[in-house]
Amino acid sequence: MKLKQNQTPLYTALKKYADEGTVSFHVPGHKQGRGNLELFNLVGLACVIDVTCMEDQDNICNPVGPIKDAQILAAQLYGADNAFFLVNGTTCGIQAMIMGVCEPGDKIIIPRNAHKSVISSIIMSGAVPVYVEPEINSYLGIAMGVRPEYIEKALQSHPDAKAVFMINPTYYGVVSDLKAIVDIAHAHNIPVLVDEAHGAHLKFCPKLPLSAMEAGADLAASSTHKLAGSLTQSSLLLHQGSLINPQKIKAALNLTQTTSPSYILMASIDIARKQLAEKGVQMIQNTYDLALQAREKLKTVEGIFLLDEEVLGPGCYAVDPTKIVINTKQLGFSGYEMEKILRKKYHIQVELSDLFNVLAIVALGDNEDTLNTLVYAVTDIANGRALKNVFKYFTPFPSLPESVMSPREAFYGEKRTVLLSEAKGEVSAEMIMAYPPGIPIICPGERITQEVLDYIHTLRSEDAVLQGTEDPELNYIKVLTQRLFVVQPQNELLEKLC
Repeated sequence: MKLKQNQTPLYTALKKYADEGTVSFHVPGHKQGRGNLELFNLVGLACVIDVTCMEDQDNICNPVGPIKDAQILAAQLYGADNAFFLVNGTTCGIQAMIMGVCEPGDKIIIPRNAHKSVISSIIMSGAVPVYVEPEINSYLGIAMGVRPEYIEKALQSHPDAKAVFMINPTYYGVVSDLKAIVDIAHAHNIPVLVDEAHGAHLKFCPKLPLSAMEAGADLAASSTHKLAGSLTQSSLLLHQGSLINPQKIKAALNLTQTTSPSYILMASIDIARKQLAEKGVQMIQNTYDLALQAREKLKTVEGIFLLDEEVLGPGCYAVDPTKIVINTKQLGFSGYEMEKILRKKYHIQVELSDLFNVLAIVALGDNEDTLNTLVYAVTDIANGRALKNVFKYFTPFPSLPESVMSPREAFYGEKRTVLLSEAKGEVSAEMIMAYPPGIPIICPGERITQEVLDYIHTLRSEDAVLQGTEDPELNYIKVLTQRLFVVQPQNELLEKLC
């Protein structure tokens, strides 16, 4: 039987099981909610379809039934050859991409503003990162995209690299020229892996930047829960082409993904995929239009600046306008302060804040009322500031630290604990990042500079949520015991590229 996009193979199988009235002597122990009535009252039907791997419900580790059919439909929708359901979030997909392509010691070319999950995956796989530095917008204080020519130079200097890893788009909505980068990599017979955590919606509106599959990428991990309507922690891993064996990717997934997957999460992917197939173009176009309308109103507000097409240039090929980045420098606020005011006074929660910006994500569930609420609040805050152009911080985004050894070597190396304030010159054995966005300020194997310490100090003064170290207070950091190291070649590469 030919599968159709108006079907939901997995969700239908789960409903059938529930409707049959089968007496359950299997896990989970709440037994369709009867064992936890408070939970059942909270989530209702979700308890009924919260089952385990059985013949009629299929098995995510080796799908042959409704999960397989649901994945086939997802692949068809996104124009991929294969799709894999993820219940450990996009992080699981990133792990599978890198572990499925790189063996210990293999090089992988990545932008330095990659998410913490990329560095974690490199530690797990034993791959050696060749960092390519993204462009930095000093006014916004954020990393942008990567120039295609930097990828070309990296591949020329490291012809033994096994893959190129890209972000499409960044958390802030910045897009590199992914099609050009894919063409460059494929000319070297090198696959392109894409973190598309914030791009699950791109395919459904021609006015938005190209999706990874449309650009010809070989693998893409896509957060359907972020922007495509499924439940949090559910994502897709998409594959196309012949450069990567999908069975090897599946084997890597089976190493890291749970053997007790949430059928609620998988069903939500199935349902979200059906909605996108039937209404996605209309819904994403509406989202796009709402974002543009809000942007036009916000542009008239004195004292704020939006990340917009004005920033296009080297390393910034396009922007996703559904991610509204509001720069608060001229108001004399940090982004962290702006977030707190929006939350406490106007009951608005933005996606993230940093030293200079807040990020509001416009998605499927938004409407004119929600966007007008945001515009009103930002306008009211700005109009209440008597002083404009009073910058609170001049702290620059820190330069790329010196990479002394691979993240895996540093993670497993002999360590000692030092005060963070006294760590200048040491080689870090831990990551430090503000979360969100989860981009490491320092990675294992990198030398800690005063510039990095100053930046962290500024973030701490704003009560930013900092993660990565064993010490939850971030007073101490683990560093390598050795003080003399051989600098790896990627630093020489960066000098040439930058």
